Amino acid sequence: MRRHRNERGFTLIEVLVALAIIAVAMAAAVRVAGLMTQSNGLLRDKSMAMLAAQSRLAELQLEGRLSSGKKTFACDQGRLKLRCEQTLSSSPDSQLVQVDVQVRDASREAPPLARLATTLARPQVKAE
Repeated sequence: MRRHRNERGFTLIEVLVALAIIAVAMAAAVRVAGLMTQSNGLLRDKSMAMLAAQSRLAELQLEGRLSSGKKTFACDQGRLKLRCEQTLSSSPDSQLVQVDVQVRDASREAPPLARLATTLARPQVKAE
């Protein structure tokens, strides 16, 4: 006598294959989330570095003392420790000064997070 069983459900192999597929998908999702977090942090640091460079450029314009030379100084932005390197050089036109500000992470040697290069007009001396 032969019994025909109508079995319902999944075999152990089917369950293991499904679990393996889910594990691979979850590992990929975790990796992508990690990369996005790291990328977001770098973008935040670059934005803060650009703000530091723009602030330094504004300070130079307000000071009005545009003497040629190179200067390195701390230009921290909140908890982010930054180092600014400013270079001022004369341009062919004596009324203009070339300004280059690079902002780097102060804690490590790496390429600049931001760089701002422009030309500024020397302040006019008012004759009285």
